[in-house]
Amino acid sequence: MNILRILLVFVTFQLQAQNSIPQNYFSKPLDIPLILSGSFGELRNNHFHSGLDIKTQQRSGIPIYAPADGYVSRVKVGHYGFGKALYIKHPNGYTTVYAHLQKFQGAIQHYVKDNQYKKESYEIELFPEASLLTVKKGDIIGYTGNSGSSGGPHLHYEIRDGASRPMNPMLFGVDILDTKNPIINSVYAYPMSDDATVNKSKAPVKLRLIKQKDGTYKTEKISAYGKIGFGVSTNDQQNGASNKNGVYSIKTSNNGKRKIDIVFEKFSFDETRYLNRYIDYKNFKTNKSRVQKLFRETNNPLSIIKQDDDRGLITVLDGYASNFSISIKDYKGNLTYISIPVQGKKDTITSSKKLNQALEYVPSATASRISKGNFKVYVPKNALYEGAYLDIKTSGDTLHFHQDNVPVHKNISISMDITNYKGLDKNKLYIGRLNYTKIPYYTTTRRENNTLTARTRTMGSYVLAMDTVSPTIKAHNFTDGKWNSKTNTLKIKIKDTHSGISKYRATINGIFILMEYNYKKDVITYTFTDEIATETQNNLRLIVTDNVGNSTTFEAIFFRKKL
Repeated sequence: MNILRILLVFVTFQLQAQNSIPQNYFSKPLDIPLILSGSFGELRNNHFHSGLDIKTQQRSGIPIYAPADGYVSRVKVGHYGFGKALYIKHPNGYTTVYAHLQKFQGAIQHYVKDNQYKKESYEIELFPEASLLTVKKGDIIGYTGNSGSSGGPHLHYEIRDGASRPMNPMLFGVDILDTKNPIINSVYAYPMSDDATVNKSKAPVKLRLIKQKDGTYKTEKISAYGKIGFGVSTNDQQNGASNKNGVYSIKTSNNGKRKIDIVFEKFSFDETRYLNRYIDYKNFKTNKSRVQKLFRETNNPLSIIKQDDDRGLITVLDGYASNFSISIKDYKGNLTYISIPVQGKKDTITSSKKLNQALEYVPSATASRISKGNFKVYVPKNALYEGAYLDIKTSGDTLHFHQDNVPVHKNISISMDITNYKGLDKNKLYIGRLNYTKIPYYTTTRRENNTLTARTRTMGSYVLAMDTVSPTIKAHNFTDGKWNSKTNTLKIKIKDTHSGISKYRATINGIFILMEYNYKKDVITYTFTDEIATETQNNLRLIVTDNVGNSTTFEAIFFRKKL
């Protein structure tokens, strides 16, 4: 009974703590001016940005300080994504996250390295016990870097609640200088009902923006009928940086009545891919501009939409007149306001686009199995946000699976029968997606007997490809048979131009060594430790394997005096 009371008190404390967000609990993670290259909720490829990207003065190695007491609850090291990432659990129930690190500090670094050597793997994920790696506020926990899928040195910083949902760190008092109003790139009107039109069009219409003397914007008056929605492409810039970051809130009203509120305060990772339903995906793929649709469509459960009236749509009747407004704010409250005058007019559209009879209708509510030539396509239920007519056809060894202008939420399976491909090493075959240069990009492929299967969430053209070429390996900062005492690293370039690198393993004098892979530079690096390299002859052996099993073995001898 006492244990139950204690648990109840602990849970109640955490709920109360998280219902009232602490403003002064967390200190700055870096002892430099905080300037952002990325903001919370920013629209990225297939996801919302889950933290702040803090600039590190174009350099790595800046100390990262624990913003509060806590313990290391998770460490993950990978070639891609977050690279070297650290998670600290705090007594108030929140977790802070630090990604793209150069290295960890002290006991954390030793703990990670020891486990990497035990597993004989650079990539690793660890969940240390709460008492193992405790930290105090102000302790150095690591150093900023550029590891993983980072485009330049910076610190990715997150604050997550007790349910592991990322929250906007600015809610906790992270202060970023910002006196600039959000930027408007474009505004669109969307006919949403079967009878709807905008300016005599049933397709989305880009509206002409007119800047007013007071700094607000007004569009041209539109003629519309039926259910109408609006969309906006917008960014925000803080002081001291030219990066086009995301905004904090977008709110709309029609004749003073609230229509939709979108606020970037918190979301769950389970919902983040619904970004592709939230934006005008086709417009993004065509024009490279992310237009945020200011209305909720079916299969859009996003919690950033705080409230909506009639899904954010307006109903325009013949003779009806209204003023639709869009208010866009950054976290500091800087405001950009757009006014859209609407005049109701029922237009008769005489010409309509004829449906291509060769298109295949793929529903959303049920699964679909489609056979074309040697290919079979399985589209699971709710893989698409709504049913769509798709252009699916084959040409020899190529499947043309529509084009990448329809968003896919769940993995679609593409299978190919290779029974008739006699005389080929079938283990070297894979399914690849053709890029813009018509070169196949490896898609993870599984083979079962004479069937290859790949899973994807991107439409486009897929082809049967073969890779019989082994990876290349070349010494980068040393020479075979020579002394190598002037540097504390051993660097080797590895590359595979077809299916790509899958794995590698290196030893010195028969002992496994830990090598870090920088896929952006095609370089793996070993940092010398006295326990492995000797003052006599050192025999290096490296095996690199690509994604279809081709491998290359590299051997070299070097001599080294301990520094």
